[in-house]
Amino acid sequence: MAFARLLDTKSHLIPGKAIISFHLDAKPSQEIDSFMSALYRSGSSSSSGGFDLRGMVHFRWCYSLPLTHQFHPTHPQVIKLTLRAGKLKVSELLFEVPRDHANPERGTLQLFARAVTKHEKSAAAPSEDERRKKDQKPWFVYLQGGPGFGCSPPQNFGITNTILDRGYQMLYLDQRGTGLSSPITAATLALQGDLHRQADYLKLFRADSIVRDCEAIRKTLTADYPTELRKWSIFGQSFGGFCVLTYLSFFPQGLREAFTSGGLAPIAASPEQVYKATFQKVIERNKAYYSKYPEDIEAVQSLCFHIKSKGGVPLPSGGVLTVRGVLTLGRYFGAHGGLDTVHNLILRSKTDLLQFQFLSRPTLSALESALSFDDNILYAVMHEAIYCQRVASNWAAERVGRSLREFQWLTGTPQSASVVREAPLFFSGEMIYQFLFGAFPELESLAPVADIIAKYPGWPELYDDWQLLRNEVPLYAASFIDDMYVDFGLAQETVKLVKNCKQFITSTMYHDAIRSRTDDVLKELFALRDDSLD
Repeated sequence: MAFARLLDTKSHLIPGKAIISFHLDAKPSQEIDSFMSALYRSGSSSSSGGFDLRGMVHFRWCYSLPLTHQFHPTHPQVIKLTLRAGKLKVSELLFEVPRDHANPERGTLQLFARAVTKHEKSAAAPSEDERRKKDQKPWFVYLQGGPGFGCSPPQNFGITNTILDRGYQMLYLDQRGTGLSSPITAATLALQGDLHRQADYLKLFRADSIVRDCEAIRKTLTADYPTELRKWSIFGQSFGGFCVLTYLSFFPQGLREAFTSGGLAPIAASPEQVYKATFQKVIERNKAYYSKYPEDIEAVQSLCFHIKSKGGVPLPSGGVLTVRGVLTLGRYFGAHGGLDTVHNLILRSKTDLLQFQFLSRPTLSALESALSFDDNILYAVMHEAIYCQRVASNWAAERVGRSLREFQWLTGTPQSASVVREAPLFFSGEMIYQFLFGAFPELESLAPVADIIAKYPGWPELYDDWQLLRNEVPLYAASFIDDMYVDFGLAQETVKLVKNCKQFITSTMYHDAIRSRTDDVLKELFALRDDSLD
C-alpha cells in the first residue's frame, strides 16, 4: 500500500481578516523569531496582497492581527501559522502520493486538503494528555460530488458545524485533478505529451485512485493515533458516494462508518442502462418546468430560432452558443430551485430579444457561466467513465438520447417549424455529448483525448460485489425518489448488494439536499446511526 507524505501545513482561524500562507526552509529558532518579527512589522501596514519577500513568502490580504508560529512536530521544515480570531481552526495540508498506486515509480501527485476543528480557548493551559486528546479527535472526511470539482472552504459548507459539534474533526479533500490537487486543465494535461499519454494519465483519475489516495492520507494523519482512532468516517455527496462504495469495496478496514447523500452508485448497471433511466427522470422534470412556466414554451423556441438564424452566437470567452448547447441547461432541473435557475436565464434571453433583437453581454455571460465546462474539464472528459467497468461508454448518453423522440435535437437535424410549435423543446439533464467539445475553447482542444477515453474498454472494476455483500462497515444513505442524477430505482438495486446499509428515503428533497437542506438530511442520517430498532 502506497503512503502519503505530508509536505506542508498551514493553519488559520475562520472568520478572520487574513489568510497568511507560506512555506519556509528550516531555520534556527532565533533566526525564525527575528524573521517573523520583521515579517509581522512589514505586514502590519499592508492593506493589499501580492508581494514576495526574498522569494520565500507570499502574502494575501495581510492585516495587523496577532499570530503565532511553531514547528510542525514531525516536519521541522514547515511553519504553522495561526490567526487568533474566529470559530473554526482551518489547517491547509499538502500531501504527496503516487500518481499510479499500482506503479509508484511513475511519479507523484500533490494533493491539497483542509482540516478543520473548533477553535476552543481553555481557561487554563491544558496538560499534555489533554492537548493530545483534543488534537486526536476522530476524523470525518467529506468527498465532493462531481467528478471534477474541488471543495469550497469549510465555512461555506453547512455540514461543517454539525459534524464538529458531534466531536469529529473534518477533512475536506480536493480529489486528484481538482481544486488545488494537481488540477487538470487543457494546459496541464498537455504537459503529459501526446494524446495517448494524456489519455493514460486521465485513466488514473477515477474513484479507484481517489480512495487509494484517501487511504494513504488516513495512514499518514493517524500514524501516532491510538488504534481505536485510526479508522475514520466518510461522507460522500453524489459522485463522492460512488467513491464511498469503492472505499467499502477495497479498503473497509480503514472505515469506522460511511454516509452518502444521493450517492448510491448504479454499480450493476451499464452506461446505457444508467442513461435510459436518467433520461426518463429528465422528461418528468421538463414537464414540471413547462407546467410551472408555460410561457417558456414559446420563449425557449424563440431563443433557439434566434441562435439558429445566426449560425451560433459568440460567447464572451470565445466559445459559441448553439441550440444544442442551450438545451443542455436542463442539468439544473434536478436541484432545489433548479427550475427557477433555468427560467431566469430564459427570461433574460427573452427580454433581450424583445427589446434589442440580440442577446446582451450580461445575458451571454450568464449563459456561458451556466453552460461552460472549461474550468472543470474532468467533469466533461471523465463523466461517463465513472460508470464503466470492463466496458467502453462510447458516448452512451448521446446514443441513448438520440433514440428518444423528446431529444431528437441531439441528432443535429432541424425539425420543421410546425412540429416545434406543437410541442415544447425538452432540455437534457446531466449528460455529456461529443458536440460540447466543439462549443467551448478549453474543451475544443480536448476533443481527441475525450474520444479516446470514451472508446476505451479496459476500465478496471470500481466495486467488489463479494466484499459489499459481506460488508460490516455501517453505511447510512439518504436517497431521493425524484433524484434526476442518481436514479432511485438503480440505487435500490445497489442497496440489495450492500450489506449493513440503512436508508433514509424521501420524496420531499432533491439531489443537492445536503447543501440546500443540510440540517434535515443530517438529522435523518444520524437518526439512522443513533436510533436502534428492535
